Order: sequence, then structure tokens, then C-alpha cells
Amino acid sequence: MIAEKMYELGSKKSTIRTIFEYGQERAAAVGAENIFDFSLGNPNVPAPDFIKEAILDILNEEEPCAIHGYTIAPGNPQVREILAQSINARFSTTFTGKNLFMTAGAAAAITVVFKALSEKADEFIAFAPFFPEYECFVESTGAKLVVVPAQIEDFQINFAEFEKRINSHTKAVIVNSPNNPSGAVYSEATIQKLVAILEEKSAQYGQPIFLISDEPYREIAYDNIEVPYLTKYYKNTLVCYSYSKSFSLPGERIGYVVVPDELVDFNRMYAAIAGAGRVLTHVNAPSLFQKVVARCAGKPSDISTYVTNGTLLYNGLLEAGFHCVKPQGAFYLFPQSLEADDVAFCERAKKYDLLLVPGRDFGCPGHFRASYCINTDTIRRSLPLFKKLAAEYNK
Repeated sequence: MIAEKMYELGSKKSTIRTIFEYGQERAAAVGAENIFDFSLGNPNVPAPDFIKEAILDILNEEEPCAIHGYTIAPGNPQVREILAQSINARFSTTFTGKNLFMTAGAAAAITVVFKALSEKADEFIAFAPFFPEYECFVESTGAKLVVVPAQIEDFQINFAEFEKRINSHTKAVIVNSPNNPSGAVYSEATIQKLVAILEEKSAQYGQPIFLISDEPYREIAYDNIEVPYLTKYYKNTLVCYSYSKSFSLPGERIGYVVVPDELVDFNRMYAAIAGAGRVLTHVNAPSLFQKVVARCAGKPSDISTYVTNGTLLYNGLLEAGFHCVKPQGAFYLFPQSLEADDVAFCERAKKYDLLLVPGRDFGCPGHFRASYCINTDTIRRSLPLFKKLAAEYNK
């Protein structure tokens, strides 16, 4: 009568959303100021003033039908050319507008790429900890997600486990750096080793293994750390980008896929991405916000609040007795839970109205995620509660 898999996805919310909704219910009962919700990665930093200025200028200056009408499916050609030149200026690449396909955010970019690549019996590899939605995105194409266990001492790639899992069915490898949920940035050495394996295995199996770079947090990197631009290391790379985090525009759903000329059989790949967008009812990315991000291309992201919040929470948790790898980017901490059962730990944390996400949802049990894109004062007031929670385990 109905698709059972779709029923399961629709009736069972993600753990993150379930915790967020629980927080809303608790806030109604005890007051929002008494809830310490670290569940959702929804930026609390307002969109920059230049976004508002761009929107108003476009609305005042341009013809309404051009602003709100359809663009061609890959996106406004002028927008794609501007964004390509902005990428080139930053990373010394040589893209043009024909290398970009505009999407409704990073999720759309990723799902379009998965759909474009997937054939029968294909496998996609992700490195734990990973964004939980990868699983349903991949499975919706009929492919299988294969997870490489985490290297928890630094959250770089666990290469020994990776090499056990890569095989002739591997269509692509997904990397997310800066990483949600660990905040780790893959070093150049990590990327070079990954690329060497992909080149070796592609030659061994006689077919390309693609690299999918999921980059919504690229601009949120700390201490001047370099986030390698992966098309410069491996020709069969597809980049999925979003402005949701960099410009605090998660509700506007705007991003793109980069399809390099060097990628094997470029024309067929780009056509497959367009076809996948068509099947997924991707008529075009939001027209107004295509124009907005083009006007704002190359402008800086304000990450100062995330630096303050991350430092405050990281130091506070260490002082309370938690073990945590210091994040290099994004806006999450991923500490070890104080008991092996991270779900039970997060349930116990609710006693103090600390809302945390179990690590097993990210393929990494024994940890929890705390999103610090929240009010700084909320973090400050939460620290004594983390100490009380930790004290329960030290009795």
C-alpha cells in the first residue's frame, strides 16, 4: 500500500531532531532559559549585514520576474561564472561556470551526486564519525553505505580499517572536513595518503573510485589551519558546498556541486548530475539566493562567536573531567561519554536539562556531540551542570 522504507523514515525522526523537540517541550514547562540544548547545528550567528544589503539591492534594482523566475537547471550562468572565479581566486584552480551545478544546499548536492554515481551493487565509504543522513541518502539510491571505524585519538582517517573495506564495489569515498561531529580537519598528509590508496585501487580494479568532499563547514576553521581543497590532490573529486554555515543561511538552501574538467568522462558526469537533479525534482536552486551568494562571493565569514564558544566549552569540559579532542573547525565538540553506553549517558544528562546527542548516531559509540552554535551565556551557565553530571561518575 505504501513504501515501508519511506514510512520508517517519515515516522521515526532523527535522534537530533527528537532531542531538539524534547527541548522545546521542556522549555515550555520550565522556561527556555533553563534548557541547555546542544543538539542542533543551527547557526546562532546572524547572517552578515552584506547578505541583507545584497537582498535589498537585488529586490530594488532587478526585474521581479528575473529574480523569482526559473533559471536553467544547473543554475544562473552568470552566478556560476562568478562563483567559479571566486573559487579560483582562493584555491588557484581553473574552473569556469560550466564546472558548477547549483543546488538547494549541501544535502541536495550530496544526494544528487550519490544518485548520479550509483549503479547496482555499488558501495560508498564514509569515515566515522560521519553525518548520520549519509546512510539514508545512499540507501535511497539502492547503494550501500560502508562505515570505517573512527580513529578516536585524533579523528583522522583509520587507514588500516579503510583498506579492509575498499573493494571492487566501492564507487566513492565521502570525506567531511571540517568534520561534523568531531571538528577535525583532515591534514594534507591524511589527504595525500587517502589519494594514494584511491589511485592504487582505481588502477587495480580498472575503474575510477570517486572522492566526494562534503564541505559545509569549510569556512569555519580555527587558528589559521588550512583545509586542503581536494580537487587539487585527486582528479576524480566532486565538491559539495553550502552557504548554510558560512553565511548563516541554513533555511535558504543554497549551495553547489563542483565537477572538475579533469574528472573522468566530464560530460557524462555533468549530464548524470543534471539527470539526478531532474529525478529528485531539482528544477533549479532558489533563484534569489543564487544572485545573493554571487554578490557576496569571497566575502569573509564571521567565526569569532564560534571561537569564543568552542574555547569556553572545551576548557569547561576538560575542567569537569571529560576527555575531548580539541576541534579544529566546525562548531561541535565530540567528547567521550563518561560511561560506555553513550545513549544512557545522554539520558542521564537530561536530569540537568543538558541535551546532548549520542555518538553512536555518528557511527562512533562512547562519545557524544555538543553543538556550540548557541548563546555564549547558555554555555557559561551550563558548565556547573556538566561538573555535577561528571561528579555522579566519580562517586
